[in-house]
Amino acid sequence: MRITSADVLVASPGRNFVTLRITTDDGVVGLGDATLNGRELAVAAYLSEHVVPLLIGRDAHQIEDTWQYLYRGAYWRRGPVTMASIAAVDTALWDIKAKVAGLPLYQLLGGRSRTGCLTYGHASGAELPELFDSVRAHLEQGYRAIRIQTGVPGLGSVYGVASSPNAIAGADPHAGGSTARYDHEPARRSAVPVEEQWDTRAYLRHIPGVFEAVRNEFGPELPLLHDAHHRLTPIQAAKLGKSLEPYDLFWLEDVTPAENQAVLRRVREHTTTPLAIGEVFNTIWDYRELFEEQLIDYVRSPVTHAGGITGLRRIFDYAAVYQIKSGVHGPTDVSPVGLAAAIHLGVAIPNFGIQEYMKHSPETDELFRPGYRFEDGLLVPGEEPGLGVDYDEVLAESFPYQAAYLPVNRLLDGSMHDW
Repeated sequence: MRITSADVLVASPGRNFVTLRITTDDGVVGLGDATLNGRELAVAAYLSEHVVPLLIGRDAHQIEDTWQYLYRGAYWRRGPVTMASIAAVDTALWDIKAKVAGLPLYQLLGGRSRTGCLTYGHASGAELPELFDSVRAHLEQGYRAIRIQTGVPGLGSVYGVASSPNAIAGADPHAGGSTARYDHEPARRSAVPVEEQWDTRAYLRHIPGVFEAVRNEFGPELPLLHDAHHRLTPIQAAKLGKSLEPYDLFWLEDVTPAENQAVLRRVREHTTTPLAIGEVFNTIWDYRELFEEQLIDYVRSPVTHAGGITGLRRIFDYAAVYQIKSGVHGPTDVSPVGLAAAIHLGVAIPNFGIQEYMKHSPETDELFRPGYRFEDGLLVPGEEPGLGVDYDEVLAESFPYQAAYLPVNRLLDGSMHDW
């Protein structure tokens, strides 16, 4: 079964998505997600100009050989653009193989290890009453675990807080933005990233009191998570983890920039709060030191950015040796194709932990028509053959690409801060 065409599709139903559609000589179609937030066109060009020509005529069933061919053959290995491109090809080929087999993809990955993937939702508020309302709304929707993000006194806008000024997707950063809430991860429509101020000391003073209030309001049983968005130095991260120990977090995420893995030793030796990291990692090599020294508890890489199902399954198998679990990144800039792949993988692996779930916009779901479902706090894969996701190319034409970026941070003295 040979690949006869591979089409790179870019559409923006509220968010920019890069989708790879592979078709075989038997007419079987597979989809892969290659979205890279804020660098979508770079991946689209990499696929169109460098990868697609290599795919035509290859055996669609040779998934591992194709993965190695694209990884080794480029000479310039790793990196988010390369690995997102490989991920798209890999996921599309798994979709094809499962369709040919007449099985949902998880069956080819070993079958179910669980009914569905436990998810967490994102609750936020500029102040405690708004945060409490957001937690209640997520609980009413069926979420069993909640990420807690809040405003910081003295800062006008904080990434991850839905009612922050400029938080709504599409806000014009030069026009003062909007105070409307968003219910998804906020990439702003603009030619340049929005700049936000950050004050680490104010944040470290404020956050422990927030979790104390949330625990007092919602009790000890609700799993709570928090994302520090790479903003802290190692000693600051250690201090935060220590201060949050009384509130029994499910995890503390991205406490410090991930480039220097050795710094996680300092965090680990000072706190027992579980640590999650890796959404900006894209290969198994990024995790070696973290796994072997058991410096983290959860792996955050998504299928879309870690070399597809083949690449991420390798990472999870490696993690399992050290009793480290999955915690797959699931923002709305991972398309329903990438999310579906994560769900199929998540129900199959033995060391599943939790799945991030931010609901896509109605326009996105209309474009991709995903077959998975959210029920009782779980994401459950569909039973149709393959990934269970389609793509309406005619509808996609009504959603042309628009530049959009996540914000950048500056400290109060104007210097650029880690993101």
